[in-house]
Amino acid sequence: MTKKKGFNAHRISAPANIFWNLLFSLASLTCILPVLLVFMVSITDEKSLIQNGYSFFPKVFGFAGYAYVFKQGSQVLNAYKISIVTSLLGTLLSTLVIAMYAYPLSRMNFKYRNGFTAMVFITMLFSGGLVPWYVMYTQVLRLGDTLWSLIIPYIMNAWYVLILRTFYRGAIPEELLESARIDGANEFYIFFKIALPLSTAGLATVGLFSMLTYWNDWWLPLIFIRNTSLFNVQYLLKSILENIQFIARMSTIAANVGLAMKDMPNETIRMAIAIVAVGPIVFAYPFFQRFFVKGLTIGAVKG
Repeated sequence: MTKKKGFNAHRISAPANIFWNLLFSLASLTCILPVLLVFMVSITDEKSLIQNGYSFFPKVFGFAGYAYVFKQGSQVLNAYKISIVTSLLGTLLSTLVIAMYAYPLSRMNFKYRNGFTAMVFITMLFSGGLVPWYVMYTQVLRLGDTLWSLIIPYIMNAWYVLILRTFYRGAIPEELLESARIDGANEFYIFFKIALPLSTAGLATVGLFSMLTYWNDWWLPLIFIRNTSLFNVQYLLKSILENIQFIARMSTIAANVGLAMKDMPNETIRMAIAIVAVGPIVFAYPFFQRFFVKGLTIGAVKG
C-alpha cells in the first residue's frame, strides 16, 4: 500500500503557484517598465524623439540631455555630497530618536504611555502652521542656511513611531525584559542590548523610509537654503528644470532666444534629470535590501 501524503496547509497547488507568479511578475513589470522608458527616452536624440515619440528602442541615440545636466560640473557633485551626508546622518538620527521614543510606549509598565502616545497622534492631525514652524527654525534655533536645517525637521515622524511601537509589542516578549531586570540590567542596557537587536526588521523598515524621505526632499532647501553650496541634488535639479522651462516661455517672446531653444533637448533633459535624481538610490537599494531581508529573519518570532 502506498502511504498517502499528509495535508500541508502551507502548500499551494501548481496552477495557483503559476497564477501568483504571473501576477507578481506583472506587478513588478509595472514598476520597472516606466523607469526603463524614462531612461531610454533620456538617451534618445531630441529630433528623433519629436519625430517618432517615446520608445523602448531608440532609433537614434543621443546624450545631449546628460551633457546639459553635467555641464554644471562641480555643482552637481557638491549637491550629491550634500544629499548623501543628509541622507545618511538624517537616517541614523531619525531611526535612533524614533526607536527611543517608541520603545517606552510599547511597555505596559510605563504609566505615562497613553499621554505620550496622544502627543504623537495629535501631531498627525494638527500642525502649528508654516509660519510658526519657519520662525522657530530660523529665528529661535538659528538653523536657516545650515546643513542641520535639512536634517532636523525630518528626525521625528509620528507615523513611524506608531509603526515601531506596534513592532516592539509583537517582537519583544515582556517576560524576556523581566528576566533581564531580575538579573540586574538597567533600562538603557535592556534597550540597546536586547530590544534593538530583536527589532532589526522594524528598524530597517523605518530606516529605509527615512532615507527615501531625505533623499527625495527638495522642500527644505526651498524654505531654508539660500547658499547654493548647500543645495541637495533634488533641489539643484529642480532649479535646472525651472530654468529650462523659463527659457522655453521666453522663447515665445524673444526671437533670438527662440532660435537657441530650437537646438536645446528639452524633453531629454527632463528625463535625464529624473534618472540623475533617482539613479543612486535605485542602484543602492539592492544592497540595503539584503540587510533588510536579513533583518526580517533576525527580528522574526520563531515558533
